[in-house]
Amino acid sequence: MSETQDMIRDVQDYPSRLNDPKSKRFETFSYLPQMSAEEIRKQVEYIVSKGWNPAIEHCEPENAILHYWYMWKLPMFGETDVDKILAEVEACKRSNPNHLIKLIGYDNIRQTQGTAMLVYRPAQ
Repeated sequence: MSETQDMIRDVQDYPSRLNDPKSKRFETFSYLPQMSAEEIRKQVEYIVSKGWNPAIEHCEPENAILHYWYMWKLPMFGETDVDKILAEVEACKRSNPNHLIKLIGYDNIRQTQGTAMLVYRPAQ
């Protein structure tokens, strides 16, 4: 067996199942524990440093896989103020406390998402 096959064989399956809401994962970092406020800030700083346009989406946890997510306002085209972006995340959280909240960084050069990460999970 090759080294690559050995590595693949040793990779642990994550037991996420549609019938188990607690096991569902969404986007980058969702397999990790909830990020701290400082860790989220660093991700926003990274989005800004890349020149990506931040946007926020939210959705009910039970609909997150099979439905489109709601956009919170319009994408923040050209926004470079990290505090303003974080304030919008907080405003979305206050208005939708039972929703998952996702932060996206749109790469306007490649015309795609540069990153998308879950930044808020409601208490179960």
